[in-house]
Amino acid sequence: MANGTRFNRTYGNLPTLDKFLTYRLHMLHKLSDRASHELYTQECGLSLGEARCLAAVGSFDALSVNRLAFEANLDKAQASRAAQSLVDQGLLSKSASEADARAVELKLTAVGRKRWTQVMDAINRRNHEIFGCLSLQERTLLGEFFDRLIAHANAGPSGNE
Repeated sequence: MANGTRFNRTYGNLPTLDKFLTYRLHMLHKLSDRASHELYTQECGLSLGEARCLAAVGSFDALSVNRLAFEANLDKAQASRAAQSLVDQGLLSKSASEADARAVELKLTAVGRKRWTQVMDAINRRNHEIFGCLSLQERTLLGEFFDRLIAHANAGPSGNE
């Protein structure tokens, strides 16, 4: 594989790993996260987790840490650490939840709103870089496919919604 070619032998009827859609989605995710992390660090002064959390809070308004973890695609501990860092930087405020006294609500501060705009601009540019090789029609279709796949995955093993 020194020349960059892949060893492509199959065993029985099974394809090689690089032919599976899940593998390719994971690969795209890894490549995207790596580039996004560099962009967020250089342009926004935030880690990948902090940028995801800031983007989520600004996009969904007040969030609990559990909901933040879900929306930012992080585990609860990562979301909690990133949220606390954003609070310490003055980008998020943390207050007791009116619905559940044990929980907190995270909201953007005025300074956080400005940084949120910066992060969202970076996300928009990253999306154009990643999906720019597709036509508008292809991007629309891919978005519809993702929506269907996400709904199917959320429905559970039976595939029923």
